[in-house]
Amino acid sequence: MAAKAKLFVLNKLPEAVEARLKRDYDARLNPDDKLHADAEIVALSRGMDGILTSPTTPVGAGVIGALDQSVRIVATFSVGFDHVDLEAAKARGIAVTNTPEVLTDATADMAMLLLLAAARRTYEGQKILREGRWIGWRPTQLIGIGCQGKRLGIYGMGRIGQAVARRAKPFGFELHYHDQNPLPPAKTEGAIFHADVEDMLPLCDYLTIHCPLTPETRKFLNAKRIARLPKGAVVVNTARGPVVDDEALIAALKSGHVAAAGLDVFEGEPKLHPGYLGLENAYLLPHLGSATLDTRNAMGFRALDNLDAFFSGRPPRDRVA
Repeated sequence: MAAKAKLFVLNKLPEAVEARLKRDYDARLNPDDKLHADAEIVALSRGMDGILTSPTTPVGAGVIGALDQSVRIVATFSVGFDHVDLEAAKARGIAVTNTPEVLTDATADMAMLLLLAAARRTYEGQKILREGRWIGWRPTQLIGIGCQGKRLGIYGMGRIGQAVARRAKPFGFELHYHDQNPLPPAKTEGAIFHADVEDMLPLCDYLTIHCPLTPETRKFLNAKRIARLPKGAVVVNTARGPVVDDEALIAALKSGHVAAAGLDVFEGEPKLHPGYLGLENAYLLPHLGSATLDTRNAMGFRALDNLDAFFSGRPPRDRVA
């Protein structure tokens, strides 16, 4: 019987995923969910065949360059893989895989939650109730922004952007989108394609962001682009925190040019720009987009499917390097 491949698992994972890890691998787990420093990752991965990480624990060029020669693959428990240095991995001949597709619906649901919660001023309503300040229904109390007849711009029309379009259409939105290329009409729910995102922004009563983090998309939503949005727009981000220029968005929320924002991701997580914390028109969540049990299990199983394929000599389905 062949020896089981040895895996260093950098984060605590759902119970069902860890059960499969224990069954099929010689796995070094992280039951206390300790965050490992780079030097610890290098030291604890000695003699390991692979590493299973997540966006919580980056595997940068310095770590990859110092890894034991035994390490042949880094699998990430996420769709995004900007926390793994792909060029360094390629230079070392280390494979990298991710977990696409399985979190599409959960993340699209979260985008709609953020959109509605921010537009309808639910954070302010919660505060009034919890602080005992509610004086009863009033005709002008906490008036928010509706959906019917409003224009929703989708920046990034991949799987999640398409899923948001499917959810948003029944709310009565007029849909617009920007991506590198137009999609077949069957995938867009009638959304209007804009080859230049600058042309779409003035039409966005709502803007929801669903692009990967790349050098081109970093700080995409900056002061100049925010100024192109209609006054009173609503901004939603469930993609990556660094896609938004925090200083610019905070200034726009304070001025009212952006009426509200719903944010699930932040630059520098788990820290976030303190300027958001005092804003009642910012609805903030701690990166919960994929946080359903079904989705997190599916992400773990997809990561393990890729590892199973790799160690059996087959091409992993989701290899990105």
